[in-house]
Amino acid sequence: MAPAPRHFVFDAYGTLFDVHSAAARYTDDIGPTWERLSQTWRAKHLEYTWIYAQIGQRKSFWELTERSLDFAIASVGGLGDDSLRNKLLDAYMTLGAYPEVREVLGGLKGAGCTTAILSNGDPDMLEAAIGSAGLGDVLDASLSVVDAGVFKPNFKVYDLVVDRFGCERASVSFQSSNRWDAAAAKAYGFGVCWINRAGQPAEYPDLAPDHTLDNLRPLLELV
Repeated sequence: MAPAPRHFVFDAYGTLFDVHSAAARYTDDIGPTWERLSQTWRAKHLEYTWIYAQIGQRKSFWELTERSLDFAIASVGGLGDDSLRNKLLDAYMTLGAYPEVREVLGGLKGAGCTTAILSNGDPDMLEAAIGSAGLGDVLDASLSVVDAGVFKPNFKVYDLVVDRFGCERASVSFQSSNRWDAAAAKAYGFGVCWINRAGQPAEYPDLAPDHTLDNLRPLLELV
């Protein structure tokens, strides 16, 4: 039987923080297309990180946040003037955390485990999100891909965890809502929990997660 993990590392956007909460704050202003706008924004944002990771060009996550929102606006339309665009960008800096996040992080720390974020986000973006969600006291570290010089799923990003904690890969439980991120972390050698909040179909059968969860609370049963 595998030993219980001692380091619990979380992707930020979509796993701890609800990426659609920015647009959800302005549903009345955006109108009935707000969900399509938000989904397009998210999908294009991820696509941009993959492309720049592949070609080896460094871009800030914030720049890609802006670019992907502009694409979503041009694609979906109906947003009006720039004031709403600016409000959406401001809201992205302070995304809402999912309701169980603080409870779970606090429970893991109380059990003697390390808790950390490993994210494509820029350090200032992560600091703002952590602060607005009041999670600073239940996180031991916030690790940004800025220190790796490349976006996920490059293995240099997952190296940040091992280097930061001086640990074996097998002692890490990595949590992500992104199936591609979970697959890469599994290939790297982490234990993996796929947080499948949206009930998506399974992918990457050769890189299956150790656990598939619809929220973070069952993690407390792993310690």
